[in-house]
Amino acid sequence: PPMSVPHLDTRVLDGKRVILFGPFATFSTKFLKNGSYFDLLTSTTTHNVWPMTRVGIEQYPLIEYLAGQVMMSDDDRFAALKEYFPNAKKEDWRLMQAGQRVQIIKRDEEKGGVLKLGTEIVASKDGSIAGLLGASPGASTAAPIMLGVLEKVFKDKVATPEWQAKLHQIVPSYGTKLNNNPDRVAEEWAYTAEVLQLTPPPPVNKTGNAPTAAPAAQPAKSNP
Repeated sequence: PPMSVPHLDTRVLDGKRVILFGPFATFSTKFLKNGSYFDLLTSTTTHNVWPMTRVGIEQYPLIEYLAGQVMMSDDDRFAALKEYFPNAKKEDWRLMQAGQRVQIIKRDEEKGGVLKLGTEIVASKDGSIAGLLGASPGASTAAPIMLGVLEKVFKDKVATPEWQAKLHQIVPSYGTKLNNNPDRVAEEWAYTAEVLQLTPPPPVNKTGNAPTAAPAAQPAKSNP
């Protein structure tokens, strides 16, 4: 399944600016685009068949949604696009296979098995190998994931003054909890908007309270 519901996105492919709409869920027993159709079958064992079964029962509404996506025709997908882009012309769009991901199901003592929809870093105890499980939204999570790998694999070195200085040089806000520092949030947000050429962000609410709504107008009194 995709990590998000279908949406419009701008991309630059081979120097050409294009608009994408998707992703739509599909189903395959392959774990990779060029993998084997026996990937799912050969990975199923007596140890993981029960967690997969439990997830199938617990997440039945999700399975219904995904099944509906798989059964969509080209006309159905184009109709979904027109909800966002009413002036879309079918001849301007073509269907392409996007990325492919394997849904992670983790064994759980209470529920038997649970879906893991984010990413999880796994590493050996000696730090000789590390890997990333799951799927991420992309570049927005690449940096924190890499920092997480460094903290797991090079825990002792990360704690040294030399590494700390270098990390803060690369990521000035490293180690700062932005949710407790509204001034730093405003600074980082403005910098990000400038680099990505986005609309300047609104002022950060430093009080922590929701903005007070304007009082509702009272109806005028009428004479009987």
